[in-house]
Amino acid sequence: METLAALIAGGCIGAVLGFVGAGGAMLTVPILIYLFDFSPVEATTAALAVVCLAALSGVIPKAMNKEILYKEALTIWALGLVTNVGASALSHKLPDRAITTGLALVLIGAATSMLAKPVERTHQRMSLPILISLSLFIGLITGFFGIGGGFIVIPILILGFGTPLATAAGTSLLIISINSATAFIGHYTIWDEISWHVPIVMAISAVAVAGLGSRIHTRLNPITLKRSFAVLLYLIALFTIAQTWIF
Repeated sequence: METLAALIAGGCIGAVLGFVGAGGAMLTVPILIYLFDFSPVEATTAALAVVCLAALSGVIPKAMNKEILYKEALTIWALGLVTNVGASALSHKLPDRAITTGLALVLIGAATSMLAKPVERTHQRMSLPILISLSLFIGLITGFFGIGGGFIVIPILILGFGTPLATAAGTSLLIISINSATAFIGHYTIWDEISWHVPIVMAISAVAVAGLGSRIHTRLNPITLKRSFAVLLYLIALFTIAQTWIF
């Protein structure tokens, strides 16, 4: 039953990454904590591995379709290394409540950003101050909460710079994969404490579904997908806050 549950959970994570281009880790961490009884630190570490592999499977078709902005993706990763590595090193020292509360706040912010209405603009490059601020913040939340930051990249690329949705999603997937890999290495002190059976099964399922979703996502209404996922994130955030401070 645990293996079956991990397969289903991984499929859901892969579907989110493949169809939306972001948000896989925001599901992975709560799933590992509340369904598989991982501690918050173990969950954020395992989530990094699962989401990195799933995002990579989604990057391949995007790369073949030339729907990735490599310069922006690699620059965001490089600029965020300081906060990513620093937060990864400090994450295991945070109380569990700090991690779950911070995660819930990030979920609320992510859901709100996904409800923003797209603006028609001609594509342009990011300004340097925005790029630096964005990169540092993404590195921070990746290191602390195991979240790749795609939910920030996508609306900024679309709303601020007029990037087509497919290209924004592809760029997001690349950023998620390399950011998650970096943070996972930074969490090396936690590796031995994790039972890897569930994360491995989830990763296999997520990889398969993310690759499929990345190929066929254009057949579905992206606005409906984002709104539905935003509602789900609000619900997960409320549940996380309740579990942390009430129950």
